[in-house]
Amino acid sequence: MYMNSYRMRGESRFPVNFLAFLLVALVFSAGSGSAYGWDTIKINQLGYYPDGPKLAVIPGEETVEFQIIDTAGGEVVFSGMSTVPAYWQYSDEQVMLADFSAFSQTGEFVVRVEGFEDSYPFRIAEDVFREVSRASIKALYFNRTSTALEETHAGQWARPAGHPDDVVYVHASAATDERPEGYVISGPKGWYDAGDYNKYVVNSGISTYTMMAAYEHFPDYFQSLSLNIPESGNQTPDLLDEIRWNLDWMITMQDPNDGGVYHKLTSKNFAPVVMPHQNVVDRYVVMKSTAATLNYAAVMAVASRVYEEYDPEFAAQALEVAEYAWQWAVENPQIYYQQPEDIHTGQYGDQNVQDEFDWAAAELYITTGNDAYWNARNFNTSENGVPAWPYTRPLAWVSLAHHLDHLTPAANQNLIESRIMNLGQELLQLHENSAYGHSMGMRGNQDFVWGSNSSGLNHSFMLLQAYRMSENQDYLDAALANFDYMLGRNATGYSFVTGYGSRVPMDPHHRQSAADNVTYPVPGFLVGGPHAGQQDGCSYPSDLPALSYLDDWCSYATNEVAINWNAPLVYVSAAMEYFYGGMFTSVLPEDQIPDRIHLHQNYPNPFNPVTQIRYELEHPGHVSLAVYDSLGRRVSVIKDGYQSAGSHHVSFSGDALASGVYMYRLSSGEFHITRKMVLLK
Repeated sequence: MYMNSYRMRGESRFPVNFLAFLLVALVFSAGSGSAYGWDTIKINQLGYYPDGPKLAVIPGEETVEFQIIDTAGGEVVFSGMSTVPAYWQYSDEQVMLADFSAFSQTGEFVVRVEGFEDSYPFRIAEDVFREVSRASIKALYFNRTSTALEETHAGQWARPAGHPDDVVYVHASAATDERPEGYVISGPKGWYDAGDYNKYVVNSGISTYTMMAAYEHFPDYFQSLSLNIPESGNQTPDLLDEIRWNLDWMITMQDPNDGGVYHKLTSKNFAPVVMPHQNVVDRYVVMKSTAATLNYAAVMAVASRVYEEYDPEFAAQALEVAEYAWQWAVENPQIYYQQPEDIHTGQYGDQNVQDEFDWAAAELYITTGNDAYWNARNFNTSENGVPAWPYTRPLAWVSLAHHLDHLTPAANQNLIESRIMNLGQELLQLHENSAYGHSMGMRGNQDFVWGSNSSGLNHSFMLLQAYRMSENQDYLDAALANFDYMLGRNATGYSFVTGYGSRVPMDPHHRQSAADNVTYPVPGFLVGGPHAGQQDGCSYPSDLPALSYLDDWCSYATNEVAINWNAPLVYVSAAMEYFYGGMFTSVLPEDQIPDRIHLHQNYPNPFNPVTQIRYELEHPGHVSLAVYDSLGRRVSVIKDGYQSAGSHHVSFSGDALASGVYMYRLSSGEFHITRKMVLLK
C-alpha cells in the first residue's frame, strides 16, 4: 500500500540570508560533487536546541576531528572526534557523524573539519524552529483560493483573488437526478492542493487532519502562535482559523441529497504558468467516491470536537455531515475514483479503502462515544504503519491513543498502546542503524517515493506518538533527527523548506512562485524531495534515490509542493518547539513581547513537597498559573482568575505528583512565560 503513495498527477512540466545563498551558489558552480553539495559537511541549517541532540554528517573514509567555531569571534568552543565511517547505500557514500550534543552554548556557529569548507552557519537557541513553525502554516494561507492576499499579510507575495468557485458545474461523472450534469453549485475557499490550482478531498483529508491533530496535541502552543493572517486577533487560534478556510470548502463537497462526497473540484486541465486570477476557466466537481466520502467523514468528526469550544454551531454541523457521509460510504463501499476522459488533473485514486473505513470509524467513535462505530470495524486485525494519503489507518491509532483515557470500555486499550509502541520501536531501530543518523530512507523504496520528505516527517509524526505514550526520550530525539534531514542534514545538502536555510529550493514547481515575478519563492513550503522515479523526464544529477533531486520547475517529481507534505511539517515543527523549547518560552515574535508580566524561578528548586512561586503584573487582568508535566499535560492549576497589578506570591505543593521535572506557566492574555521546577521525593 505505502509503496504506491506518490501523487498520481500526470503533469509534466524569508527569513533566509539570500545574499549568502547567492554566494554559495557561485561557489557550488565549480566542481562535480561540490556542485551538488555531496562532499560537504551536512548540518541542520537552522540549528539546534541547547539541550537537544546535535549531529553533523561528514563524508569520508577515516575518522576525523571536528570543531565548533563561534562565528562572532572565531574561537573554537567545542571539539570532538567523529564516529567511524559507515556506508549509506541510498547515496553510495561513506559518512561519519559529528556529535556535539554536549555543547549547549547559545549563539551562531559553524562546524569545521580540516580539508573541508566550513559548514553553513547555524544557531543554537531555545526557539530555533519557531519561525519555520509559523511559516509552515502561513504557507497554506499563501495557497488560499477565492480571496486576495493583501500586502499587509502577504508582503511581496500579495496577489489578487483567484478562482472564486461560486459557479461550479456538476460533471457528468457526478450527475444525479437532483443534480444533473451542468447543475451549478458553490464551492469557494479551500487551499490549492499543490503546485496546481485544483482542490482534492482525499488529499485534504490527511492534510487537514494532521494539522487538527497538532492542535489537539499541543493546544497551549497554538493558542498564542500569531501568524499575521486576516483572522489574527479574533478569539480563535490562528492555526484553527487557517484550517477553517479549508473546512469551509470541504463542507460544500457533500451532496446534501444523499451524503456522498465529490472527489475533487477542478478545471479540466492543469493551468499554464499563470497567477490564480489569470486562470479563468470553468470548474467542476467530479465523481463521488468512497475514499473521498470517508476522508470527509473522518475530518469532519475531528473538526466537530476541535471547534466545539470556538464555534459550537459549526461543530454540530460538522458532526451531522460526518455521520451522513459515513452512512453513504457504508451503502457504497466500493465506489473507486475513475478519471473521466475529459479530465486531466490529479487523480488521488485509491482502490483499497479499508484503511479509510477504520479511520472514519475511529474518529466518529471518539467524537460520539457510540460503540457502534468501534464495533463496525475489526480493529484487532488492523495493522499500523507510516501514514500517507492512500494509507490513513495510522491516523486512527493516533487519535485513539490521544483520547485513550476517555474511550468507552468497548475499545481495547492494550491493542491501541501496542500499535503505537510497536511502530515506534521499529522506526527507532531504523534510526539507530542509519549511517546518517535518521530513519529516513531506511525502508528503501517505501521511503524514497514521490513526496519522500513527507515520508520522513511522518516517521517523526509516529515517533512522537510513541514518545507521548512512553515519555522515552529516545523517540523524541529520533523524531528530531528526521527534522534535521529536512533542514539540511541529508545527502543533497539542501534545506528542503523554501526560505529557511542557507541552501534552499529557489525554483519549486509552484505556479504562484513561478508566475509572480518575485525573485524568491513563497516561503514555508516543503518540496517533495529526492527519489529515483524521475517521472517528469528532467535531467537529474544522480539516479541514486537519496541524490535524485533537482531544484528546477521542470521537476514536479521532486520539487513540487503539496498540502499533505506541509501538514507533517506543521505538526513536527510545533512538536519540536513544544517539547524542546516552545512550550517553555513565549511564542510571540521577539519584537512583540511586552514587559508586562514577570515570572521568577520557584524557590526552593528542587523542592519537596512545597515551593514558592513569585510573579509580577504590570496591569490588572485575568491570570492563569498552571503546572505541566514533561509531556506538556496540565497536572495542576494554581491560579485562574482576575488579579490586581503588583507582586504576588503563591505556594505549590507536589504531594500528589511523582518526582520529576515539571513546568509552571504564567499566562496573561496572549502572553506566556514558563519556568522549570524539579520535584525530588
